[in-house]
Amino acid sequence: MVDLKVLNAVLEQLEQERGVPKDKMLEAIGMSLATAYKKEYGKRGQIIRAKFDLNTGKTEFEQVKVVVEKDKVIMREEGEEIEPKNEKRESFGQKTANKASDVEETDGEIVYFNPEHHILLEDAKKIKKGVIAGDEIVFPLETKDDFSRIAAQTAKQVIIQKLREAEKVSVLGEYGKKEGEIVVGSVQRMERGNIFIDMGRATAILPYEEQIPGEKYKQGERVRAYLYRVEETPKGIFLKLSRSHPKFLEELFKIEAPEVMNGVVVMKAIAREAGSRSKVAVESTDAHIDPVGSLVGQRGVRVATVMSELGGEKIDIIEWSADQKRFIEDALSPAKVLNIEINEMEKKATVEVSPDQQSLAIGKGGQNVRLAAKLTGWKIDIKSTVTPVVQESADLETADGSDGK
Repeated sequence: MVDLKVLNAVLEQLEQERGVPKDKMLEAIGMSLATAYKKEYGKRGQIIRAKFDLNTGKTEFEQVKVVVEKDKVIMREEGEEIEPKNEKRESFGQKTANKASDVEETDGEIVYFNPEHHILLEDAKKIKKGVIAGDEIVFPLETKDDFSRIAAQTAKQVIIQKLREAEKVSVLGEYGKKEGEIVVGSVQRMERGNIFIDMGRATAILPYEEQIPGEKYKQGERVRAYLYRVEETPKGIFLKLSRSHPKFLEELFKIEAPEVMNGVVVMKAIAREAGSRSKVAVESTDAHIDPVGSLVGQRGVRVATVMSELGGEKIDIIEWSADQKRFIEDALSPAKVLNIEINEMEKKATVEVSPDQQSLAIGKGGQNVRLAAKLTGWKIDIKSTVTPVVQESADLETADGSDGK
């Protein structure tokens, strides 16, 4: 039997905490009970409805028949089976069936009479005065003694389903607003390099390719990451996190630098090789505000805090410039540039440096010139003024990596 006290409490809790109206829940329970009853005791073509009384726990079942005129239907011979045709045009029979929430068997404009689904107008008038074609006549059905167990199980399944649906909508609404922000959770488990993060009401995943190389995680450890995608799947809501995304760096600076948060300082471009080094180009919308100084902070405290969160990742901060030569020169910092020649058609820059600055401009493993190319969007060739045979170049194709999100 259905425990009414518990059922009432659950429905009220769903209404108050999840925003699911009680009447909608009762309607869903009634529909499920009708489906269960028809499956156990019903016949083909029957339209069965159920009314569940929350006060008594009783369920009343009724069969619905649609009133039809005799000259508008074809009576079947005993044992005759008619295969329904799938017509695009909606017939009278289809309309009445839609009204009764069931499928009608039709052949074009012709309705085939089904005694479990239809009642002739002349017979309907004997039951109810003033009835017309298309109306519904309701017949009560007996309640089966062994149906109470099925009813209890059905009500439970409906509540669980509605609870999942409500939770799904709630989580989607909550985290949908947080997409593009930093979120915090604790490590739940690790599988095949992927980290599953417990967010409280949802589980997030930090894929292997979105992690900072070299970072290790322990179960229960608190983790901050960038929420870059909220996905709705049949299994629930999945949150995709990243610690290697360039936007994670930007969001961290928003937390540390009020000037970035309020939009006075704008981060125009970010080139990042997570866990190793990043270059950031910034611009100020206020002539009195130093954009580089805003990110560095007094005695470098702001940039040091961000670097610490990123496992010691080095961060070069430069001022963005509309002058492409100057921008490229600053992007190659800390190397000093002697001369720059640019090819607008190929978007290629040839940079001359002194021999002692060449290795600095190129960087270890070509990292400095590679990040500069990412940051500026230009292909950069480094040439020494004394030894032109030794050259190094970087272009966007070799620099894209995982930042193109």
